[in-house]
Amino acid sequence: MFDLLATDGSARRGRLTTAHGSIETPVFMPCGTYGTVKAMTPDGLVEAGTQILLGNTFHLMLRPGDEAIRELGGLHRFMNWSRPILTDSGGFQVWSLGELRKISERGVVFRSPVNGDRVELTPERSMAVQRHLGSDVVMVFDECTPYPASEAEARASMQLSLRWAQRCRDSYGESDAQVDPGLLFGIVQGGMYDGLRRESLDGLLVQDFDGYAIGGLSVGESKAEMDQVLRGLLPHMPAGRPRYLMGVGTPADLVRGVELGVDMFDCVMPTRNARNGYAFTSRGTLKIRNARHRLAQEPLDPECGCYTCRNFSRAYLHHLDRCGEMLGSMLMTQHNLFYYHSLMSRLRDSIETGTFRILIETLQTRWNSRNESV
Repeated sequence: MFDLLATDGSARRGRLTTAHGSIETPVFMPCGTYGTVKAMTPDGLVEAGTQILLGNTFHLMLRPGDEAIRELGGLHRFMNWSRPILTDSGGFQVWSLGELRKISERGVVFRSPVNGDRVELTPERSMAVQRHLGSDVVMVFDECTPYPASEAEARASMQLSLRWAQRCRDSYGESDAQVDPGLLFGIVQGGMYDGLRRESLDGLLVQDFDGYAIGGLSVGESKAEMDQVLRGLLPHMPAGRPRYLMGVGTPADLVRGVELGVDMFDCVMPTRNARNGYAFTSRGTLKIRNARHRLAQEPLDPECGCYTCRNFSRAYLHHLDRCGEMLGSMLMTQHNLFYYHSLMSRLRDSIETGTFRILIETLQTRWNSRNESV
């Protein structure tokens, strides 16, 4: 299932095996919320280096419906993606509804943002939906602890998530889906409190999951607070299971996460930023809609080998962005995902060769001295 192949300090080089193929870690996973990564074709994702992507339980159960996807052969066939898929449980999306949802011991009741219908999502329902989707990696249903939260509030939220995790574990595999169940990951909660994080992890370890995710970060806390949580938690996570930091982040966040021992990441940043005209490059963040690119003949990044940089100038991408042409979003997204995947590949190689520290010092120096964002 998960093989730890090499380490360099706390950084880990591994391989996660799923029903739809192996994943080399550390890995970045693009977000395909509705069964598609915005502005990308499946072939484009493969060319960019995508090994695994995310689907979302909350959105797919509402549209087109998990039963419909099951009847159509599962999410892989539905979206014509043959590589692994991880599905979020829907907990974060429910949390983001704010006052529009009601949480109880049983689960969450909310009004559908699609048509206003009353919807109930419970741990058992989340497991059944993800089985219908045919996910390779399934996340337990949890409550994302709000930020800021008092220690008492964070404890109550964390303990609720632990009870829900046990219900997910107990019900997992009972669905009548037409595919074998995927790997089941627990989610560590506990807010900004180290003691609660450890308590959450200990409770999940007793339940024995295939992997362990760190949830409830990148929800408004400072970088220092996130770093504190990771430094306090990661040394205690089991070495033989994959570690997934949910919803993070910038290239610097990924490097720091790998340095501390994280194996898996996801974030909308590379795709969302691309659609808003921002490119991640070896020289920093570039804003393509700035006027100085209007006649620029060079590519986004002279050091990049992606399809966009091999074929198009900054001037052309500037023109597409200014005109609102969707090809601009497609080409920018192709570049940003290639950049993220290439960064992860370099990190994997450096861990194998024992040069991880040299690489991150080189990256940090370049990012600090050559940021093009204006």
